[in-house]
Amino acid sequence: MRDDPKERAALGRAAGTGAASDILRRRADFPILARTVNDRPLVYLDNGATSQKPQCVIDAEAHYYEHLNANVHRGVHRLSQEATDAYEAARDTAQAFINAAQREEIVFVRGTTEAINLVANSFGARFRAGDEILITGMEHHSNIVPWQLACERSGAVLKVVPVADDGELDVAAFAALLSPRTRIIGLTHVSNALGTINPVRELTALAHARGVPVLLDGAQAVPHLAIDVQALDCDFYAFSGHKLYGPTGTGVLYGRRALLEAMPPWQGGGDMIRQVSFARTTYNDLPYKFEAGTPNIAGAIALGEAMRYVRDVGFDAIAAHEGALLRDATERARAFPGLRLIGTAREKAAILSFVLADVHAHDVGSILDHEGVAVRTGHHCAMPLMERFGVAATVRASFALYNTHADVAALFAALEKVREVFGDA
Repeated sequence: MRDDPKERAALGRAAGTGAASDILRRRADFPILARTVNDRPLVYLDNGATSQKPQCVIDAEAHYYEHLNANVHRGVHRLSQEATDAYEAARDTAQAFINAAQREEIVFVRGTTEAINLVANSFGARFRAGDEILITGMEHHSNIVPWQLACERSGAVLKVVPVADDGELDVAAFAALLSPRTRIIGLTHVSNALGTINPVRELTALAHARGVPVLLDGAQAVPHLAIDVQALDCDFYAFSGHKLYGPTGTGVLYGRRALLEAMPPWQGGGDMIRQVSFARTTYNDLPYKFEAGTPNIAGAIALGEAMRYVRDVGFDAIAAHEGALLRDATERARAFPGLRLIGTAREKAAILSFVLADVHAHDVGSILDHEGVAVRTGHHCAMPLMERFGVAATVRASFALYNTHADVAALFAALEKVREVFGDA
C-alpha cells in the first residue's frame, strides 16, 4: 500500500481527515492491488470495465462452496436450507441497498445486459407496430441492441435523444421526442464512455407526466452514487455486480411490483414454475417468476457482501475521494500537450476519456500497460457515441474507491512515455 504523507494530505483536503484515512486503509482490502505488472506496481484504472474485489467478497464466495454448497428453494436438507437463507439474505441486502419498497421487486440476473434484455423481451411483449422506444445517443450497446431486437419483433420504432458537444444530454430534445406513442424509455444513469451523470430524476418526471415508464441503466452509477429507486421514481433499475466490487455474472433488476406482476416470464424452467402439466403451466410468485434455472447462488451471496462493504465505506466518502481524483486527473489532462478530453459535462462520475493527438488509443493503452497502468481503450461498446464525437476509440481511465493521487500521477507519467515514443504527433 502506497500511503505517503502527501497522499494523505491531499485526500484529507478532499474528503475530510477521517474519511480520507478510512479510504486509504480500504486499499489494503484488495489483494490484487499488491501484484506487479511488467515488474511495476499495478495501477488499475479500468474500473468502468470491472472493479477489483475486496477480500470479504472473495471470502464470501469461497465460504459458500466450502460450507453451504447446495441448490436453493429445492431441498429439505440442512445445506439447502442454509444456502437458501444466505441467498435470500442477499436479496434483502440488495433491497436495502437501492431502497426498493419490497423484496419481491429484486430479481437476480447475470448482469445489466440480462436485466435490460429481460425487460425488452417481457415488458416489450406488449409493443405493437408504430410504438416508439426512446433511448439516448450515449447508451452502450446493451441498452441499444435489446430495444432494436424488440423493434424487429413488434414493428416498434427506436428514437434517439441527441448528445451535446460537452457530453450532456439534450433535455429539450428528450422532452420533444416524448410522444403519445412512446412506450418506454431506456436511459443510462451514468455514461460508461463519457462519465456524464444524467439528470435522471428530472427526465423520469418528464416521462411520467406522459405516462411513460423509465428503465435506468445503472451499471456505471452504483459504484459511485447512492441509489434510491423510490426517490428516483424509476420503473426499472438495472445494474451489474462486478462493477460494484462483486463477482462477475451477477446483477440485479429492480422493477415496480405492479409492472413485474403484469409481465410474462421470459425464460422457462427451474424455479420460475408453480405447477406444470402438458396442458398448462402456472408461474411462481415474484421474484422467482423471472429467475429460471439454478441461479448464481455463490455470486449472489458475494454480491450481498459487496453491497455491505460499499455501504460501510459510505457514498459520501467515495464521492469526495473519487471527485478529488477526477479533478486532479482533469487538471493534468487539460495541461497535457495533444490530449483532447471526450466528455466534459458539468456532472461527471470518475471517468476520464480522451484521445492523444494522432496516436491510436490501442497504442496508448499498450504503452501504458508496459508501465503497469491498466486502462480501457476502444469504443467502449458505445460505437454510435464514438461516431457522434468523430473518433474511432478513446482511452478511458476510470477510478474506484481504492485509487489514489499516486495512481493519477502514474497515469500521466506513463503518458509522457507515449510522447517519447510518438513525439508530438
